[in-house]
Amino acid sequence: MKKLFIGGQWVDTGTYMDVLNPYDGSLVDTVCTASAELTKQAIDAAFEARETMKHLSAARRGKILDNMAALIERDKEEIAALLCAEAGKGIMFARGEAGRTGENFKFAADEARRLGGELVPYDASESGTNRFGYFKRYPIGVIGAITPFNFPLNLVAHKVGPAIAAGCPIVLKPASTTPLTAHKVTELLLEAGLPACGINLVVGSGSVVGNTMVESDKIAMITFTGSPSVGLDIKAKAGIKKVTLELGSNSAAIVHEDADIRYAVPKCVIGAFANSGQVCISIQRIYIHESRYDEFRTMFVDAVKASRNGDPKDEKTLVGPMIEEREAVRAEGWIKEAVSQGAVVAVGGHRKGTLLEATVLENTNENMTIVREEVFGPVVCIMKYKTLDEVIERVNDSQFGLQAGIFTDNIQNAFKAIDRLEVGGVMINDMPTFRVDQMPYGGVKLSGTGREGPRFAVEEMTELKTVMFNLN
Repeated sequence: MKKLFIGGQWVDTGTYMDVLNPYDGSLVDTVCTASAELTKQAIDAAFEARETMKHLSAARRGKILDNMAALIERDKEEIAALLCAEAGKGIMFARGEAGRTGENFKFAADEARRLGGELVPYDASESGTNRFGYFKRYPIGVIGAITPFNFPLNLVAHKVGPAIAAGCPIVLKPASTTPLTAHKVTELLLEAGLPACGINLVVGSGSVVGNTMVESDKIAMITFTGSPSVGLDIKAKAGIKKVTLELGSNSAAIVHEDADIRYAVPKCVIGAFANSGQVCISIQRIYIHESRYDEFRTMFVDAVKASRNGDPKDEKTLVGPMIEEREAVRAEGWIKEAVSQGAVVAVGGHRKGTLLEATVLENTNENMTIVREEVFGPVVCIMKYKTLDEVIERVNDSQFGLQAGIFTDNIQNAFKAIDRLEVGGVMINDMPTFRVDQMPYGGVKLSGTGREGPRFAVEEMTELKTVMFNLN
């Protein structure tokens, strides 16, 4: 049984929740849950810790984060097994997430050491003659971090690492389906040397724990990754506090007439089906130039048929379980709806419990739910187009705008796509699912506000203070 961490102590709250393996329904562990009152105690404790965290030296903050990276590497196999058990993540992808997370904390350590400001050239103004000054970044205060199930380690790191680098105390609420990884992160942060007052771990429902955090005047910033509906609710309730939202998408890949098909196909397979498609930037739409459609379609469908579905502990599994059966049922329902509207299943489409087969649909269009909304499952729609102008317009005809990819050997086509696609990131000759953790990551439209990546998250988690000396 796992306790919560509140006010510098491990707390048995007296209420518990089972964490189940999404593949076979077995019990992974039991975790304590927090009430609204306990959540307020965690927020109060974090609020009292502001001065302690603010006055940690850059060297100390950097050392804590470097230590954390080393501890993640030390416990990499244990963490990967935990990700596999509570999230149903394929063991190959779980090891990859653990490796990325260690690197992510190293990037955060770098930001802790370089956090500062810059000189302001006051004398560039006529009224600024003989004045000297600068601006400097200061921690914003308590960070409320609300994290999702699909990357329960690395997306915690994307919030916790920058908060420590900035000198901010944290209240962390992980997804209720995957709280055990966050518990492990909390243990390792304490081992890494983080002051016990610097982190609070609370587990519970969004309606109780999440709302208490969002509505608290003592939390200076909410950083949330999850569904658009919850993100919009947070935005409405947050008041004046800062909010960073990393929300959904129905990411598109464009395969242009001059693309290298043999290169593009394996990228698109991984981009569409890794982590059972439960990735914000998972490929949901592939637009193929009509002159290359048959070639791409044959290779892509054959590759998907050859991939392995099932047990996430199997090293070769590409598509494991979805996080809950209700989510698999929802995605299956969207597939059936699309078929009733004229779509054709090229491969897959069947479900057993939480396991939904890797599914490729043809004859789809932008009016179908399966194309328009975020599936967040192992489903991809392949569609023809005639011109680059047409396909850019179709990609942009979406409420989302997180990332997109284009496969082309023509640099002019690449720059045309870069300039005109309405997304936060454009990947040239790669899947829109590509991400390294130091890059600015975030979207436009309903895909969210703000950017993550340690440097950019630290900027969000700090406030500028301007200083001027009058030397006249």
